[in-house]
Formats: sequence, structure tokens, C-alpha cells
Amino acid sequence: MKQSEDDESLEPALNSSLHKMAWPSLLHRVVRTVRSRNLFSRGQHILVAISGGPDSVALLSLLHRLRSSWNLTLSAVHCNYGLRGDESEEDQQFVEVFCRELGVPLHVRRVGLYVDGRKASLQAEARDLRYRVMQEVAEKWGGDRIAVGHTADDQAETVLLWMLRGAGLTGLSGMPAFRDNKIIRPLYDSKRQEILTYLRTAGLSFREDSSNFQPYYLRNRVRREVIPILNRLVPSSVDALCKLADICREDDRWLNQKVDALSSSAVKRGAAGSWAIERSFLSELPQALQRRCIRNLFRQIDDQFRSPSIRTVDRIILLASKRRSGSSLDVKGGRVVLGDRHLRFVPFPVREISHAGPPSGRCEALLSVPGEIIWSGTRQRLQVQQQSRTQIGAAPLGKNRILVDADRVSQPLIVRNWLPGDRFHPSGMGGQSKKLQDFFTDLKIPIAARSLIPLVVAPEGILWVVGYRQDGRWALTAATEHCLVFTTENLSLQGRD
Repeated sequence: MKQSEDDESLEPALNSSLHKMAWPSLLHRVVRTVRSRNLFSRGQHILVAISGGPDSVALLSLLHRLRSSWNLTLSAVHCNYGLRGDESEEDQQFVEVFCRELGVPLHVRRVGLYVDGRKASLQAEARDLRYRVMQEVAEKWGGDRIAVGHTADDQAETVLLWMLRGAGLTGLSGMPAFRDNKIIRPLYDSKRQEILTYLRTAGLSFREDSSNFQPYYLRNRVRREVIPILNRLVPSSVDALCKLADICREDDRWLNQKVDALSSSAVKRGAAGSWAIERSFLSELPQALQRRCIRNLFRQIDDQFRSPSIRTVDRIILLASKRRSGSSLDVKGGRVVLGDRHLRFVPFPVREISHAGPPSGRCEALLSVPGEIIWSGTRQRLQVQQQSRTQIGAAPLGKNRILVDADRVSQPLIVRNWLPGDRFHPSGMGGQSKKLQDFFTDLKIPIAARSLIPLVVAPEGILWVVGYRQDGRWALTAATEHCLVFTTENLSLQGRD
């Protein structure tokens, strides 16, 4: 029988409707999340972070199903830290095969990590580095969005962890669905059990990261011990925690906007991130708004929109309440100074050290305490402060932050490049010394790159091979009273966040 023109006009719509009816329920949920939270648009390039675990495998598979109808360009990125030996290599191989089967281009990045044996610090370092690598790949290949596989269960765990730390509204806001106009979480409203059901129905395999079962990670214990108890007590507990995060985020955003508007006439901003706020204005605010005002001032000058800890903020407020001017407080990146009428933040002077000349040439600069320099060879910002043992915060130690016993080393401190014959005592080696040349060789660092790596050196010897290992001789002991706190940031990667 001949098909009528009306039937022909209905056919595309009918096919589209049948196609959507064939979608798995999880895909419908993801599309609702993408639309309601405006995560991405048709025709965009989505870079998908894939570890090989169930969440990331499901995410890439689901977005691949949308590729044609949404006219998406997909690519994937996988970070191999090499921390689990053969298991890490097998994860990479699995991801390579999976992406090849889907026809999705894959970018693999091998990244090295060193953290002084602290497991929580290791997770934090891996997370920060992973985001920086993804930003770098997205910028290089034109990715409009970076999709990560965090789920509603991950959000519930995050909220609980912040609650246990005594966080305020900002911490209880958890993870946003859309961050930095780049990072998106399409599985934001999806639960882990839904994802496992989808993988089983679709016949998709995945990898299990053995570190997810280690009890020394607090998140693992919350996931495997606390969440199940909450689900038995209140079956909707994950939904409730996610709702709490959404409410806190909206409240937090509104309060920040109001505080910024309220303080605009009382704040003066200067060059290089300096600022001043009227003491009389600050003192008249309730403590809650004082804290928010100080935090916002610091967040607005930070490359990653971070704020000081609540302990530091309260110390700044206490400083502002003193009657006599002239007192000061060193914080990360600068000094807070109390004037007659204003509380001022003055950044430490930044000097960029040019690394010119042949690799064998000597390049060095004086690092004052407190102080900051930029080492152009690796585009790293180096900072140092002196604090008492009781002032040391909870920020993790690792390749980007070390502590040195200030009473066991002297000044001046020099930042310089590697020179033949340099030797140090790498932490974790039981006090044994090692030639820096052999240390670099073990890490497979190219010869041409070795002279670009900065060393922090005291008259007593090398304190830190920056970004790699500190010298164990100057580490803190039970008798330590004063500390030098060294930190470094990679400006090349930071600028892409």
C-alpha cells in the first residue's frame, strides 16, 4: 500500500520517539540533568575523564549514545600515576581497548606523584594533578567541557566528610554540577546502584581500583560503613544529603553576593592582589559576616578561588580587633597588617628568576623569609614562611609543600639549579645520602631538564628538590619548635584552571 505524504511527514518524529523509548532509564536521567543544570549544548566538544572504573565507563558509554543526536564531539583522557604497578598498566590497557571500540580518541598522560607516605595527601595530590592535566588537554584540543563521573553517592559522601570536619555552608555545598565554566558532572543526579544496573544490562565490564577498598582512606570508610547504615535508617538519605548540598550552595552564593555588595564601599583594592578594608566597617559586622568578608577578599585574589582556613580567618579577625596599630600576621602569599584605620593585605614581593644560558650554567637567587620568587625554568612559584609548631595547619605535605626544622638550618636560603656533585639525603631512605644525578636518573628525568629543576639550599645543604623530594635531615622532630613552611605552585598548569 502506498504511503501517504502525511505518513511520511510523521515518520522522522515517530522514529525519534521510538529511539528515545529505547533509551535506558539512566540515559533519560542524564539528559534531564544536562538540561536542567545547563551542563552542555548540542555540537560541543566533551572531554571525558576515564579511569576504567564503573562510573567513568558508564559516563563515556552514555555520552557516546548521545553523540549522534546531540552532534557531540567526544574525546577521553586517562591519567596513569603508576602507583599500583601492574594494576595501573592494566587499567590503561582496558581504557585503551574500550575507547578504541567506541571510536573515541584517547589522551593518556603518565604523571608522577610523590607524597611523604601520607595516604590522604596522596589522594589530594592525585586529584589536583588530574584536574590540571584535564584542563591542559582540553585547552590543547579545544574541549568545551570536561565531564567527570561523580555521582549522587559521591556527593553524599563529600557532604558527610565536610560535616565531620566542622565545615560551614561552603563545605556543606559539596561539589557543584558545573564548576569553573568547564567541569561538568552529568551523573550528578544518578545513584551508584543505577550505574551498576546500567553496566550489567549493557554488558559493559569495568575495572575496580584496589585503593577503593583500603580502610585508611576516610572516604572509603564513609562509603562502606556509614552510608549503608544511613540507608537502613533512612532509605532516602543520599537524596537528602544531596538536597542539603543544593540548598547550602544557593544560600552560600546569595550570602557572598550580599557581603560583596555591602563591603564594596569599605574595600580598596591595590596592585598585585593587595587590599585594604576599613576597620570600623569590619568591627560593626556580625562575626559570621566578618568571616565571610575576609574569606571573599582572599578568594577573589586566588588563582583557584581558595580561601584561608577558618582558623586563619579567625586569627585575622582577632588582629583587626586590637586597639594598637602596627601588628601583623603572615599568611600564605603575604602579610596582613593592622593600620590606624584599615586592615591591609600586602602580598610578598614576587621576583621572577630568569633561567638563561646553557644547562651547565649556574642560576641562583636569594629567598628571604618570609618571601616568594618565581623560577622561570619550570614556571613555579616558591614561597616560604616561618611559623611556630603550634601554628602549622592541616594542609597536606607532599611534593608541593614541605616543613623544615627552622632551628636546625641557617640563612641565607638560596634557590638554584642542580650542579655536578650535588648530593642530598632523600626523605624515606633511612638517612642514606644519594647523588642528585643518580636521583634524577632513577626518576628517568631527561638530562636537558635536570638543570631547570629548582633546589632550595641552606648553608647546611640542600633542603628540597622542589616538586620531588625534601632532604630528610631537616624534617621535623618531637623537639621542633619553629618551622619553615615551603610551598610551590605550577603557574603553567594553574593558569589553565
